[in-house]
Amino acid sequence: MRSLILPPLEGDKPVPKLPDGRQLTIIGGSGAGKTKFMEKLMALTGERTYCLSAVKAPFPEREASPLKGSIDYLYSKVASRRPYMRTNAVSELEKLIFMLFADEFDQLLQYKDKCTSKSNVLKFPPTKLDKLKKIWERIYPGNKILSSGGTLMFSTESGKDLIPAEKLSQGEMAVLYYVAGVLYAMPNAIIFIDAPSLFLHPTILNALWNSIESLRPDCTFVYNSVDVEFVSSRSRNVIIWVKSYDASKEIWNYEVIAPGEIREEIFIELVGSRKPVLFIEGDLTHSIDAKLYPLVFPDYTVKPLGSCDKVIETTRSFNGLTNMHHLESRGIVDRDRRTDREVEYLRKKSIMVPEVAEVENLFLLEPVVRTMARSRGKNADIVMRKVKKRAFGEFHRHLQQQVMEHVRHRVKREVDAKIDAKFSCITALEAHLRQLIKILNPRKQYNDLLHLFRNIIDTEDYASLLRYFNHKPLISECELPGLLGFKNKDDYVRGVISKLKSGDKESEKIRDAIRNALVPVVITKEENHKTI
Repeated sequence: MRSLILPPLEGDKPVPKLPDGRQLTIIGGSGAGKTKFMEKLMALTGERTYCLSAVKAPFPEREASPLKGSIDYLYSKVASRRPYMRTNAVSELEKLIFMLFADEFDQLLQYKDKCTSKSNVLKFPPTKLDKLKKIWERIYPGNKILSSGGTLMFSTESGKDLIPAEKLSQGEMAVLYYVAGVLYAMPNAIIFIDAPSLFLHPTILNALWNSIESLRPDCTFVYNSVDVEFVSSRSRNVIIWVKSYDASKEIWNYEVIAPGEIREEIFIELVGSRKPVLFIEGDLTHSIDAKLYPLVFPDYTVKPLGSCDKVIETTRSFNGLTNMHHLESRGIVDRDRRTDREVEYLRKKSIMVPEVAEVENLFLLEPVVRTMARSRGKNADIVMRKVKKRAFGEFHRHLQQQVMEHVRHRVKREVDAKIDAKFSCITALEAHLRQLIKILNPRKQYNDLLHLFRNIIDTEDYASLLRYFNHKPLISECELPGLLGFKNKDDYVRGVISKLKSGDKESEKIRDAIRNALVPVVITKEENHKTI
């Protein structure tokens, strides 16, 4: 890949060096100049350029490529030397099929000559068509490619209803075109592929391109794609992020991102966005976070990452690469049982921690409950009074367990930190461990927290209850869904989500209440493009 020549950078900056690799992917936002960048890269590559595009492959309405080594050039060259070959093919796909048959015929004649000159029968070497059939049957198990009457026919698993290439689906045509096309690339070619995932089903994408790349270990593959699944599937993939293009000067602003600098699927998905980024816990399908936060922060690109550790790690990594992107990055993790000191540390690292124990408690915030009560035609004061009474009852019932869970969390964190110190010998470690119980003093921590939690109950401090009470069934046990006429907790959560989607004044009240629960690091509509 080091032999690739990159286009000029804006501001007379030195052109970066490319790390080793067999794959290079061009990514960037819409209108950033990715296609022009690829065209320039092709021009700089010269005679080693080999271009494939499944968009144009089946259609005759196009100009033949002038590039040496292109499918059009190869076809005209092969046809001029073989009088038996049809010369009326017009599309790239049709030309590839004709060349496959010409290659098959040539191989057969060579094999016959060798067998005639020798007493024993030689093994017939695999042809390009054999290699195509092998990959086709791997990608589409049970399907076959058959040759009949000088053309290719395709069968399903049943073996019935043979169809010609022009009757294949767009996805099947793309597979046929890419496999056959790569087989005809010149030695050590730089193979340029525009939109390699277009027309292809996600279930076959990885297997197909792995098989295609394995056909030509001598070649380098350059892709133009922002498909997250595809780019993430490439091993040792070097990424060029095209940020902008100055057409008058024919220069670009771009960055070379080596493998491993950041999780590729995240970077690829986000670089095209003009919005700042918000990393959250959970997944797109099941988590409340992924349903709630995009509605609370509509001016942010919200990306679920799974665990809180991944949110913290990715936010730190993404913010560490500000020289590569313009995007402001934030994270949100549940408070859980974190101490004030831990929360303060995370907030300094651009990780927002709500003033409630977990995301479910956001749905119990007083402004949220009152707004939902009014929208359902209920008396907000009565609903709120009943919710608080039952919430404090549950907190009192789970008091000992909650204190123990908080103490366990604190002791575990402190033990991890203190055991991580360096010790000169095993005796020093043993002595340190014997002192840990005294240093940690879990009983004092227990008594202090027990006193704090009892005070919250005695003073009916509802905000503090939501801050410390980690108990996912709390919404149901408060009987809030029933009080508002919802069937259950999930139905109530869906109701709040629907209200946020409505865009009315009540939705703004809910949105503001949840934003305010993220103090002192609050994203407001006026600040959503500023540093928080």
